[in-house]
Amino acid sequence: MTGNSRRTFLTATVAAGGAALAGAPAVGAAEAAGLPEPPLAQRPDRELRAILREVDPRRIEAIVRKLVSFGTRHTLSTQDDPNRGIGAARDWIHEELQKYAAASGGRMTVELQSYVQPPADRIPVPTRITNIVATLRGSVTPERVHVVSGHYDSRVTDVMNATADAPGADDDASGVAVSMELARVMATRSPKATIVFAAVAGEEQGLYGARYLAAQYKAAGTDVQAMFTNDIVGSSRADDGEVDAHTVRLFAEGVPTAETPAQASIRRSVGGENDSPSRQLGRFVREVAVNHDTDMNVRVIYRRDRYLRGGDHIGFLEQGYPAARFTEVNEDYAHQHQDVRVENGKQFGDLPEFCDFPYIARVARVNAAALWTLATAPGTPRNVRVVTSNLTNDTELVWARGTEPDLAGYEIVWRETTAPEWTNVRRVGDVTTATVDLSKDNVFFGVRAVDTADHRSPVAFPTPQS
Repeated sequence: MTGNSRRTFLTATVAAGGAALAGAPAVGAAEAAGLPEPPLAQRPDRELRAILREVDPRRIEAIVRKLVSFGTRHTLSTQDDPNRGIGAARDWIHEELQKYAAASGGRMTVELQSYVQPPADRIPVPTRITNIVATLRGSVTPERVHVVSGHYDSRVTDVMNATADAPGADDDASGVAVSMELARVMATRSPKATIVFAAVAGEEQGLYGARYLAAQYKAAGTDVQAMFTNDIVGSSRADDGEVDAHTVRLFAEGVPTAETPAQASIRRSVGGENDSPSRQLGRFVREVAVNHDTDMNVRVIYRRDRYLRGGDHIGFLEQGYPAARFTEVNEDYAHQHQDVRVENGKQFGDLPEFCDFPYIARVARVNAAALWTLATAPGTPRNVRVVTSNLTNDTELVWARGTEPDLAGYEIVWRETTAPEWTNVRRVGDVTTATVDLSKDNVFFGVRAVDTADHRSPVAFPTPQS
């Protein structure tokens, strides 16, 4: 290939074999916001469109208001009062998820996952922390697991105040409502891989519930391929009155939290600070969830979380799992972590009247698009390597073949090293090695799997093989 043709090959939006994939989607939320649509956008299939239509903002509102009705859901609040406190909220969530599971034909199971947290930071006495976990078992590759969660505990200004009213509508009844509504909608369906819908506790005291959940998965050797926490996804209005009802942020770390010294050495040598599994997850979410069917833009933020804050995805990152956090694009801190009160005519407190329930439903649709596509597509390719045994201007990639029975093959993707998203794709077939006439020194490459229905996995970023 000549130099000119090589440059043409590089800058083409879609290479040979990928034209059907990258048909430009119609103008949507991202384009309306002045942001580009993903170059390799994937259209939702018929079943996913049906799922998205079934997400109901009225049901989401009912969940948020019911959780607020328990007065406080502080982790240290009473656990045996049937009407007030975190125990009452726990029992109601468990009961609701069991109702959804009853419609699943046995595919969904619900458990109360409890442990006693010894005294620690923000935990003055031994305290029982309970996660409610609904598992929708996959029909083909159930060993692949994808998790969505919200935290059902709440707080006020004093993080140790376990008795004051702590409505926690936005933080984080909104996230629990996303997880529960998706459990309801998906319970009657049969994904190929497993989806877990969780409501966790202890977040405000130190991410205790999610850390326990992640540690249990790790100890069992569970293949968690993606985790999303929805935390503060309830409002589209900022403290200055600005409204953006069609954008959600997704916080995705670069350098992995659990990176080993050996992995760090490779990364410093060949790059990859922007290609962690969580960043690939962020790119995947934009590809499958920025469209007319969700009516949302996903703004990926290249940070693990906001300043001075942390979410339940961190516990999964600590265990080496790909994870990211959804948070509303605009925040009003008068309605987070505040005592309920009126000062100078201004209402403070995390009350449901400050939530935008259609917005929460659109955030739920973004989550649904990501989770359902993950659970119907093949798994992320494993053992992806770029061959570095010889100096050459070609790039040879190798990987291990997946075991999915409907696996159709693989695609090579690439982009300029300064580009935020994958821009080019070439279908290479059902093989485990492929050579591209482009220099590995000049662009970033990745590999993704494709099934017979044209569902695509997240991208795997290669490491060197000498």
